[in-house]
Amino acid sequence: MNSPSTVRRISECFIKPPIPSNDSNPAICYLSPWDILMLSCHYIQKGLLFLKPSPHNHPLFIDSLLNRLKRSLSLTLLHFYPLTGRLATTPLPSYSVFVDCHNSDGARFIYATLDMTVSHILSPVDVPPVTQSFFDHDRAVNHDGHNLPLLSIQVTELIDGVFIGCSMNHCLGDGTSYWRFFNAWSEIFRALEADNSDGDLIPISRPPIHNRWFPEGCGPPISLPFKHHDEFISRLEAPVLRERIFHFTAESIAKLKAKANRESNTTKLSSLQSLSALVWRCITRARSHPCDQRTCCRLAANNRSRMEPSLPEEYFGNLIYLVAAETTSGELLEHELGWAAWKIHMAVANHDVKAVREFVKKWLESPMVIQPDRFFDPSSVVIGSSPRFDMYGNDFGMGKALAVRSGYANKFDGKVTSYPGREGGGSIDLEMCLPPAVMAALESDDEFMNSISLQTVSTF
Repeated sequence: MNSPSTVRRISECFIKPPIPSNDSNPAICYLSPWDILMLSCHYIQKGLLFLKPSPHNHPLFIDSLLNRLKRSLSLTLLHFYPLTGRLATTPLPSYSVFVDCHNSDGARFIYATLDMTVSHILSPVDVPPVTQSFFDHDRAVNHDGHNLPLLSIQVTELIDGVFIGCSMNHCLGDGTSYWRFFNAWSEIFRALEADNSDGDLIPISRPPIHNRWFPEGCGPPISLPFKHHDEFISRLEAPVLRERIFHFTAESIAKLKAKANRESNTTKLSSLQSLSALVWRCITRARSHPCDQRTCCRLAANNRSRMEPSLPEEYFGNLIYLVAAETTSGELLEHELGWAAWKIHMAVANHDVKAVREFVKKWLESPMVIQPDRFFDPSSVVIGSSPRFDMYGNDFGMGKALAVRSGYANKFDGKVTSYPGREGGGSIDLEMCLPPAVMAALESDDEFMNSISLQTVSTF
């Protein structure tokens, strides 16, 4: 018998575009070096929590919502057709992985229920573990996309809310691509609501660009120096972690930025660089590592604007790189916030087109796949996602989302995920994953706690 706090799957089906792919949609989508790097990482798992319209128990509400979500998703997949495919691998002697856009059942769509309220999800200090059950593909790595759908949507009905969770294969796209898809789905949903259109092709304001970037004279396809996926696939099992959302108002971030710039005698430090420096310093202090312990602060950098010529934000694929500022724990804590922020700033500033091309050149000489269990270390901090992504602009007929939450995927000691604050205006929410003892020490850190707002959940 299921517990009231257990997510129960009620139904599932597969969604395809309403009309067959045409000649403009190739049967094969080749993976770029940036995509191949992700084969051993988890799927992207992000979603939005909505409050049900009143009355909460209207018998026709959820059936109507599910039908509209399925219809709009089908139309969205016309634009994002690779998400309906599966991964495939060519045999030796030319080992390569690509997306078969046609040989698939499509994207999975799941309806589930949970006998809990919105407040059960948002009120606890820590993010409750049940939120991991709001997503399909638990612990799946991207290479599993040979057998699993590349896109899976799970709609979980709560007593007074609805969570729409999306699991997307990270080989298909990065965070920019993920939220472009989510935004397009919302746009098509609203278009259907506005005119009740029965058409099979609804244009979107920012259609994706599916032509993948490849270095000159290289591929596609790219041949990999492997004989079997066991040579490059590993599975990260996270240690016991506490996960908590910390809210930073626009005012508190502005104060941090002004302080960091003043201490560095500059005006070049950004809000996110200043906030990242605070997080790096405070987590390092909470860990109480020896003074000579090396520590890094890694930030996800979008390479689209760094290419020459630059690539548009609509480029659908992976074009991210983790830039790193590095020092020792002792040196980081001996200096002020501005010193740490400047190190982060220089790491970002030095990551230009020359650095991007040098990385790709070295990768082509010795292709590799990121191994999360060896790539990240418990003395460093990794800050992913972006507060610039449009998360709260997504509307599925239930008003503005109450919160963004994520699944189990790609979490480890020191993983920090940045989201825009619900109220906008430059506010930022940070989802932080730390061992219980380190999280407790961070919660007692005056520098950190004086910078956050304890009002982490908006009134609804």
